[in-house]
Amino acid sequence: MTIDDKTRTELEAAAFRRLVEHLRSRTDVQNIDLMNLAGFCRNCLSNWMKEEADAMGVAVSKDESREAIYGMPYETWKSKFQGTATPEQVEAMKKSDSGH
Repeated sequence: MTIDDKTRTELEAAAFRRLVEHLRSRTDVQNIDLMNLAGFCRNCLSNWMKEEADAMGVAVSKDESREAIYGMPYETWKSKFQGTATPEQVEAMKKSDSGH
């Protein structure tokens, strides 16, 4: 694929926005499931966003980056959608090489 940098950035940004919207719509999928299957979760995305903002000198708090990914304050999302991890989920996360 031969495209200019501006178009590539726009395509990447659009794909990222679609990923975030998809994750927002799939509240049935727990972060621990994402970690166990893919090695990243919604919190990872929000942390990556904050790290990039920090690197660019853009003031974004941890709470703001989480709200950008979750579509609501993180504590609200947790109270509405986060279930209790099963022992099997916790064990699988311990075995994964996710860094969490």
